[in-house]
Amino acid sequence: MPTDARRAWSIGKLARLTGCNVETVRYYERVGMLPPAPRTAGGHRQYDDGHRRRLAFIRRSRELGFTLDKIRTLLALADKGRSCGEIRGLALIHLEQVRTRIADLQRMERTLAETAARCAGGTAPDCPIIDALSEV
Repeated sequence: MPTDARRAWSIGKLARLTGCNVETVRYYERVGMLPPAPRTAGGHRQYDDGHRRRLAFIRRSRELGFTLDKIRTLLALADKGRSCGEIRGLALIHLEQVRTRIADLQRMERTLAETAARCAGGTAPDCPIIDALSEV
């Protein structure tokens, strides 16, 4: 069994450890976001803790709404040992974009709630929801 310093996991085990599926692991490896894993003589990939940490980073970044391009940028900065300040700057830009999306969603929620409240339902041929959605 490998030591703690050099664990070797199958692709299935890595997927389970990170909450991803196997195809996701293969995809990130194929597009260069996850470095290729060394292979056994039988051709099986052997992933280590570096792969696990990187895949966890990618997965968590996706959960936070970062695009793949932005994640690539963050990974490149981390790989080059860039300052935390540069990475923080990118995170703050993303935070502002998230806040803008939240405000947009809240406006949509209010509009839909107001429109739905004007509709009595039933069988009337005129529908305020259709009318509101049809306006330019």
